[in-house]
Amino acid sequence: MRSLKNLLHRVHNDERGAVSLETILVIGAIALPILIYLLKYGWPKIKNYFDQGVQDLDTQRQGVTGGS
Repeated sequence: MRSLKNLLHRVHNDERGAVSLETILVIGAIALPILIYLLKYGWPKIKNYFDQGVQDLDTQRQGVTGGS
């Protein structure tokens, strides 16, 4: 029982991962709103940009291959 108590005390007092965890939380707090904004407002623009690029490639392909 004493060794378990010592182990729990050592684990409780170990702060080596605290800085990493805080850094991850700060990065998440910054990145999450940006990601939500991009998905909500930027995604239609991004999708239209890529759709237009695919249409341009298809048009050029039809011009080169004679429409097949």
